[in-house]
Amino acid sequence: MVAGATIATHDLIEERRDTMSIEFDVDGAVATITINRPEARNSLDPEHNDLLAQAYRRFQDDDALRCAVLTGVGNSFSAGADLKKLIPVVRDTVLDDTAEPWVLGGMTMTAEAGKPMIAAVNGHALAGGLELALACDIRICVPQATFGLAEVRWAIIPGAGGTQRLPRAVPVGVATEMILTGDPIDAEAALRHGLVNRIVEPDGLLAEATRVAQVIASRGPVAVRAAKEAIQTGLREGLEAGLLAEQRLLAACMRTEDAAEGPRAFAEKREPVYKGR
Repeated sequence: MVAGATIATHDLIEERRDTMSIEFDVDGAVATITINRPEARNSLDPEHNDLLAQAYRRFQDDDALRCAVLTGVGNSFSAGADLKKLIPVVRDTVLDDTAEPWVLGGMTMTAEAGKPMIAAVNGHALAGGLELALACDIRICVPQATFGLAEVRWAIIPGAGGTQRLPRAVPVGVATEMILTGDPIDAEAALRHGLVNRIVEPDGLLAEATRVAQVIASRGPVAVRAAKEAIQTGLREGLEAGLLAEQRLLAACMRTEDAAEGPRAFAEKREPVYKGR
């Protein structure tokens, strides 16, 4: 965060302030969600899974927030589901044909073109932890980070989007090898394959992720979400559908007040003031 740029507020999703397990910080139009459970490698038990889902929904529902950073405390970004506490819940859910699909952190089963999120991967992103990172739009990591989907080691498969999002983020052969072997890759391999956008030293990770988030937040919010929807439509439904969505969304953007504000601010040599309408 840039000191003095905005008034930063800090609020804990959890009422027990001594636990500080899921933190929610706001700096201007950027939210930072931090998983603070380093003693458990930032894994999620049922309680913390619900708390993360609350934080995610809070970000998406707040019109004043335009971009978010997701990160962890310690040397793990997240180990995903707590094997002792959450996996039994997952098992009961997936074996119940009448139950709703289970979701990790409220993020992994949605294909909505929500507001953009950046994963600031501060360490190991394994199993569901990688799936949380994959549910974000941009990933930035430290040199010590590792990435893997180890579920086949436990005779199950990734169940929070890993089999679908990883092949969309890296070459299919790379994703297939990672999923079928359960072997992780390091930060350099992740960068080489396009899984992460850049590698940053630990002391600059959050600042860099926040910088990118602030840039995104400064752009026209309707246009940002429309662009994300166009990208996702093309990836999900194919090129022709994506091109049609692009034209439809461009027309929608052209009708907004913000679309007039951008050129006007450029002509007047000032920063645009976008209102999201």
